[in-house]
Amino acid sequence: MTTEIPVTTETVETDAGTARVTWHRARTPRLVLAASHGVGGGIEARDLAALAAALPARGVTVALVEQPWRVAGKKLAPAPKTLDTGWRGVWPALAAPGLPVISGGRSAGARVACRTAAELGAAGVLVLGFPLHPPGRPGSSREQELFGVREAGIPLLIVQGGNDPFGRPEEFPEGYRPHVVVPHGDHGFAVPKRAGITQDEALAVIVEGVAEWAGSLG
Repeated sequence: MTTEIPVTTETVETDAGTARVTWHRARTPRLVLAASHGVGGGIEARDLAALAAALPARGVTVALVEQPWRVAGKKLAPAPKTLDTGWRGVWPALAAPGLPVISGGRSAGARVACRTAAELGAAGVLVLGFPLHPPGRPGSSREQELFGVREAGIPLLIVQGGNDPFGRPEEFPEGYRPHVVVPHGDHGFAVPKRAGITQDEALAVIVEGVAEWAGSLG
């Protein structure tokens, strides 16, 4: 018998506008994983949805955060500074349960988590599909955002698709190579039929990797 995960939604006012948090609560939580979306989609992204469905049963409450621009129905994301402002504004609600909070996100959301982790006191940073560089422009690296997490002494987990045009695993700097790699996965962790791995199996790679890492934090 499958135990139903309690899901609730709340809105949070920030200096960037109204954000929304969808809580997938563990029965006996040890920590909170807060994760936001990228600029091309919302919290329905396959990786975020998979984590929200699986981790509460393992003692991790998952809070999926929709940035104010998404809540407002805008099609274009604002500047990184505004994204950071929105994340900062949501943080008190994420920390309200009194548990350690992992700051995370996919793509642009991962960049926000990296940039703000030290000041917010994150217990760890989860990076899903880090956009190391724009496609076809490896010289425009965003690696410094990853460096800042480690320099602050914060545990970091990088999950990357093996065929991500925003940064393949081998393109990451030494010491920052992705810890969890989805074989043949693209930026959204989609895998082609010829990959020899199903989409469900690809998502299981992510869930198991994140669950094991989160378990080591608390």
